[in-house]
Amino acid sequence: MTATADYKTLAERASKELAEATATEALRWTAETFGDDFIVASNMQDAVLIDLATQVKPDVDVLFLQTGYHFPETIGTRDAVQAVYPGVRIVNAEAEQSVAEQDADYGPKLHERDPNQCCHLRKVVPLRNTLAKYSAWVTGVRRVDAPTRANTPIVTWDDRNGLVKINPIAPWSDDEFNGYISEHGILENPLVSIGYLSIGCAPCTAKVAPGQDPRSGRWAGQGKTECGLHG
Repeated sequence: MTATADYKTLAERASKELAEATATEALRWTAETFGDDFIVASNMQDAVLIDLATQVKPDVDVLFLQTGYHFPETIGTRDAVQAVYPGVRIVNAEAEQSVAEQDADYGPKLHERDPNQCCHLRKVVPLRNTLAKYSAWVTGVRRVDAPTRANTPIVTWDDRNGLVKINPIAPWSDDEFNGYISEHGILENPLVSIGYLSIGCAPCTAKVAPGQDPRSGRWAGQGKTECGLHG
């Protein structure tokens, strides 16, 4: 079998064996299985996943999609993560074009006219190019995030990007998630405290009204709920 087939078989087996795994168990399995050949993705809304990952691998690679459209607070959180977890290596995945170059080719404010295309250029392609260097990636996707994520497994095969995908906190409720932040004093993007409950690029992120779905603040009014990174 090819290496891809081997890893796909591995993911299918682990999906069953780790179906009830804790976040730490899933991350320990990831570190033991892949060594340096995996990366942890973070949108820098908080450092929960990074904190968990550094407990099993202090020098873990952390992927940040540098879209060119982030809030200053998000960049500040990224820099704070590096200071608090000095062992991690921040991998800034950038689009092939700067925002100015994209504007010149596609016209300004592509995110307003065609958000799917903008996400593809500034998120999906840079992610795919970065993940091509690894055999596995770890995400902070949780089942309660959105109906589209309700059946997220802890370990799966990411057919779109061709590698193993681990979602160690997939089963966590909001109470568990927020409790971990409070109990461990985890870094959190300051925008969260003022109502930004799902943080992406600044032009496409709004505050969330009390009681609303946290992701309702993403691409509000555009009928879009995902950027294409997770399906």
